[in-house]
Amino acid sequence: MCCNDNFQERNEGEKIQTILDLNDISGMKFFDPHVHMTSRTTDDYQAMADAGIVALIEPAFWLGQPRTGVDSFTDYYSSLIGWERFRSSQFGIKHYCTIGLNSREANNEKLAEQVMEILPQFIFKEGVVGIGEIGFDDQTAAEEKYYRLQLDLALEAGLPVQIHTPHRDKKKGTQRSMDIAIEQGLAPHMVIVDHNNEETVKEVLDRGFWAAFTIYPFTKMGNERMVEVVKQYGSERVMINSAADWGISDPLAVPKTAALMKKSGISLKDIELVTYRNAITAFAQSGQIDEHDFVTVKNIDQSQKFESNSILRGGQQPRINKNSIIIS
Repeated sequence: MCCNDNFQERNEGEKIQTILDLNDISGMKFFDPHVHMTSRTTDDYQAMADAGIVALIEPAFWLGQPRTGVDSFTDYYSSLIGWERFRSSQFGIKHYCTIGLNSREANNEKLAEQVMEILPQFIFKEGVVGIGEIGFDDQTAAEEKYYRLQLDLALEAGLPVQIHTPHRDKKKGTQRSMDIAIEQGLAPHMVIVDHNNEETVKEVLDRGFWAAFTIYPFTKMGNERMVEVVKQYGSERVMINSAADWGISDPLAVPKTAALMKKSGISLKDIELVTYRNAITAFAQSGQIDEHDFVTVKNIDQSQKFESNSILRGGQQPRINKNSIIIS
């Protein structure tokens, strides 16, 4: 019975989504400050570009299963500042990232110690706009230890922090995350608290932190709820993201939510702040973001290569007609 109910709920959610017309937001620009593109396809990049996404931030996170050695972290971080950055550019989207040890894998203390040693090799690289996503998962002592150490690293480097708030006991975990950030000397304006909901948003904003919301199907936040949050709390220090990853998620969550906000009567100024401007303001504190890099239209040459590799396979030509049903 529960599974049938869940299936019906998902179908109803899909019906609601199909009513939205992205033509209503044609010409608008969007910045998705939390999306895991390593786990997405090139078709997702094309769809995002078509929907108006001009820049994104990819936080370091776990792979769905535990890593077994520090070399896998080295390769992953290298891909975030290398291949993935290149792949995004092939669709006209500016790619940034945040680098950090995620809370789930912080519980493997032997490996976490090794990861902490290599983080300084990456956080000063071009395109790295913060330390993240870090924070709590099960709210263990080990998670707190490495959260504090990474906050110290962020403070030393002068970088913003992107906090992952826990799925379980979220209110307590969010409060604890903010308390510790202040204890470690971080100014609230340098901290983006992510995965907020109606239970946490007021305190996050009242304490001067950035409040990020993840529009993720059937779990974190739906965009109808997000519309109500913006109506109640306004757009100051509020931003949204998709957090699209290898799960059931939507890389177009930001433009879809913008369309729903417009349809719901939220002003274009507030929509622009929540879906574009605030993310730039928060993460530009890294000194790494120049808006001119992604607002200027540039010619894209998909025949370019990164370390002898391109997004084109076996003599493929760049796709010109994306609406064609013919696959040559």
